[in-house]
Amino acid sequence: MFSFFKPSFVKEGEMILKNAHKLLHYKRDLLSEAQVAEFQGLTNELELALRERKEERARDLIQKLETEWGRYLPPAHEAGWRENCEVFLVAIIIAIGVRTYFIQPFTIPTGSMQPTLYGIIGKETDQPAPNLAVRALHAVLYGRSYVDLVAKEDESVQQMVEHQWLFFFTVTDIQCTHNTYRAWAPRRILVQDLHLDTMREFKKGDVIVRGYVNTGDHVFVDKISYNFFPPHRGDVFVFSTLAIPGMARYHAPGEPSQFYIKRLAGLPGDTLRIDPPRLFVNGTPASEFGFQRVMSQQDGYNGYFSGPGSGLLYSPDNSVHLPPHSFMAMGDNSGNSLDSRYWGYVPQQNIMGRAVFVYWPFANHWGLIK
Repeated sequence: MFSFFKPSFVKEGEMILKNAHKLLHYKRDLLSEAQVAEFQGLTNELELALRERKEERARDLIQKLETEWGRYLPPAHEAGWRENCEVFLVAIIIAIGVRTYFIQPFTIPTGSMQPTLYGIIGKETDQPAPNLAVRALHAVLYGRSYVDLVAKEDESVQQMVEHQWLFFFTVTDIQCTHNTYRAWAPRRILVQDLHLDTMREFKKGDVIVRGYVNTGDHVFVDKISYNFFPPHRGDVFVFSTLAIPGMARYHAPGEPSQFYIKRLAGLPGDTLRIDPPRLFVNGTPASEFGFQRVMSQQDGYNGYFSGPGSGLLYSPDNSVHLPPHSFMAMGDNSGNSLDSRYWGYVPQQNIMGRAVFVYWPFANHWGLIK
């Protein structure tokens, strides 16, 4: 408490004693009884000198202790490497623990939550890709990559093969009659957004595909809050499609479970109905901010649409009453969202957590998710 008023040699001696006790405790099994006794004798003498405020004696003992632990406790071979490895391993363990129990990153894969959250989208252009500096800036701000491929010879597209590069990047090899071109984009984006078709013919110098691809929003998912508080209507949440019966028709046999992100439209016990463009919950239009924004039909929102004839909420006269432990998931881009209207309810045990923050890209949606 009053360490500020202590003489400098006392502060130094107390720090040396603290470190000496730690080192002795850590290395005791490597020392002989005589070495332990000698080391402890020096620490006892130093403690006495500090209590009696004998500066000269204390400084002499401090020097002896430093010499002794350097002799008895030599640094381990390649100690620096070992320490760095330990720090690295501890950091990995902490990161895995945080990801498993607290916060997990998630990438928006599709456009079902647009314009609240964007998935991977491409835009066809008629201008060549900008210079390297501009591309680097766009990559940081927008997560944008450019595709600009020109035919080297007269040829036609034979097939497109998508695969992972370095486990993180999705690339598509465009195999043509004479050459193979690589596009840093998923096959689906090349076909749907950049309008590249198989068997299309090109002359030498023709543009095969030109445009850019924006990565989906990257969000943090809060995995701990729902352990203490129940999900709230209007939350943007992430869940597993594992064991959802109606999902079988949308997954290929043997395909692993996928994670979806939607807005939580209904809680257990709620009665829902859609009368386009409005969503009704328990007889009244949904009042939460997210629903109000969708129903406004402004700023890119188009309101709510009825589900398929074989699904839920297929007409204004059709309503659903959610059973216990079941939740209704709907995309903000209602006209282009594969959600509970098609495959049914989300079981409570499938819920991973609440999407809370867009951490990248840094433009447009960066920040808290509403």
